Amino acid sequence: MTRKPIPRQVKKPPMETKEKLTLWVTLMVSTTLCISVLAMVVSFMLGLWAKEVDNAEIFKMISPAFSTLIGGMIGFLSGIKLMQNDDSKKDSKC
Repeated sequence: MTRKPIPRQVKKPPMETKEKLTLWVTLMVSTTLCISVLAMVVSFMLGLWAKEVDNAEIFKMISPAFSTLIGGMIGFLSGIKLMQNDDSKKDSKC
């Protein structure tokens, strides 16, 4: 009769400071992006139904800011992730 070994929990190595910092910065940027996008969408929606405001003017004012904010945040997040992958490749070669 063969006994199966008891599975043991594998302990993950503790995260390094740089990994923790990258995680927190990514979380903060993502949260900021979500809050900003929600605020802009709410202002779009309120501007659509406000009778005293011209819809064309609302979109003309908010659209460039919306595009800039989303583009900048996504670029920042992708830069962080690319640099994180690049650093891990350099460490594995050494």
